Amino acid sequence: MKIFFAVLLALQVSCNNQKQTDKQVFYYNETTGVATLDPAFARNQSIMWVVHQLYNTLVEIDSNLHIVPSLAKSWEISNDRLLYTFHLRTDVYFQNNEIFTANRGRKFTAQDVVYSLQRIRNNSTASSGAWIFNGKIDSVKGFTALNDSTFQIKLLRPFQPVLGILSMQYCSIIAHEAIEKYGKDFRSHPCGTGPFQLKYWDEGQVMVLEKNEHYWEKDANGKTLPYLDAVKISFYDNKATEFLEFRQGRLSFVNDIDPSFKDEILTKKGDLRPEWIDKIKLDKHAYLNTEYFGILADTQNNLVKTSPLKIKAVRQAINYAINREQLIMYMRNSIGTAAEAGIVPLGLPSLNAEMVTGYNYNPQKAKALLTASGVDSKNMPAIQLLTIPIYADIASFVARQVEEVGLNVKVEVIQKSLLLQQTAKQQALFFRASWIADYPDTENYMTIFYSKNPAPPNYTRYKNPAFDKLYEQALQETDDSLRYALYRQMDQIVIDDAPVVPLWYDEVIHLVQNNIEGFNSNALNLLELRKTQIR
Repeated sequence: MKIFFAVLLALQVSCNNQKQTDKQVFYYNETTGVATLDPAFARNQSIMWVVHQLYNTLVEIDSNLHIVPSLAKSWEISNDRLLYTFHLRTDVYFQNNEIFTANRGRKFTAQDVVYSLQRIRNNSTASSGAWIFNGKIDSVKGFTALNDSTFQIKLLRPFQPVLGILSMQYCSIIAHEAIEKYGKDFRSHPCGTGPFQLKYWDEGQVMVLEKNEHYWEKDANGKTLPYLDAVKISFYDNKATEFLEFRQGRLSFVNDIDPSFKDEILTKKGDLRPEWIDKIKLDKHAYLNTEYFGILADTQNNLVKTSPLKIKAVRQAINYAINREQLIMYMRNSIGTAAEAGIVPLGLPSLNAEMVTGYNYNPQKAKALLTASGVDSKNMPAIQLLTIPIYADIASFVARQVEEVGLNVKVEVIQKSLLLQQTAKQQALFFRASWIADYPDTENYMTIFYSKNPAPPNYTRYKNPAFDKLYEQALQETDDSLRYALYRQMDQIVIDDAPVVPLWYDEVIHLVQNNIEGFNSNALNLLELRKTQIR
């Protein structure tokens, strides 16, 4: 407890932000909590945000979705595109930690990369990210340290998005000494090379990260990053409480806006209402996330065998029944873009969202498809649509529109953890889902429909030999234009088969205090604080 009070004293700021310390402290809230600080389990945004502060990866994604150096200062790719050789920085040290001699962080080497990436693949780790290397990396010579500053990856076959995969938080570089000392408790005893390090964590209450004084990265003027002295994370699980904290100046920003008070802040066109202008900043940016409803497609599953959703025409009818433009304006205050193309969102170079033909609002066509399907919708049980509490109103909106074309849908609201469990076990027939890009390549969206992939990522258990053939062909293709064309063909096949009901292509929306500078959103909605300052 002495440590706790010392931390709070060091970071203390009055409720009205009138009494400022000379410390640069960034405050944010995480309503879903943080389950672990182990990168091997960085499967959701709350974990990824913190992991990104504590660790580095070999490469990273910049604000323009380009792959840029991080721990690797440069790399070369062999002519056959099977061997990637990375030349590592030699001025990087792990954060000071008791696992090292005299508590001083040791130098980072290529062997740390081998250890960190191999750990993801090890069955004993049981990483939720184990799938990222499946069928891609040579099982014997996949990861090799040629010397302290040279690392190689050997692929089984060309795989263009491999650099994007290496930018994922799963691929953060860790110190093996921490695993050896703490074992499973490594989840709360992290040690990386990142801009911040863990100072204190009272689970479910507060987490404090402090500046890594020995961080290796510098700005354009040669000043050491980060500018902030600390980051304090609260864990209010109520969005209304979070917004109240923000209004009173106790949070630096809020990610997304709860439906219950979005109308108080935004117009239906998605702009700040006049009373908020000049008081806060509204930051919006295209987000590589597609919100959709998934439909279980495994015809051997008993849920599917007895459901009208096994019929393609019924699934297509549901897609035509939804007025996505109306949904976005009235339910989302114009946050996002109606998903009237494929599953791939705006912002990727393959241009799927611009060139794939999806479903617009056409209730007459929906009714015709239902009639042609031969389904006796009047006398069949209601189709159950599973969703989570924050999307209950969206699901109800969709259910009403589907009912208007003659199909009865019943919404059931369950907790997110239960929904994830049921979709992973193929126990959910019709369900709310979303796919946030792990890396900025359209392949990441196609992987959720490849039949050889389990759930996750193939939650619908979709299987189409024509799709699989194109997917495998795309993995071999080194010409970007040809690869993008294959992606669009694949997306069109999925949309025509309709195992999903795309709703909208998302948008990052941040409410930011006026005194925060250098805090910019990006298409992956990754929390980037290295160059953030408080004015």
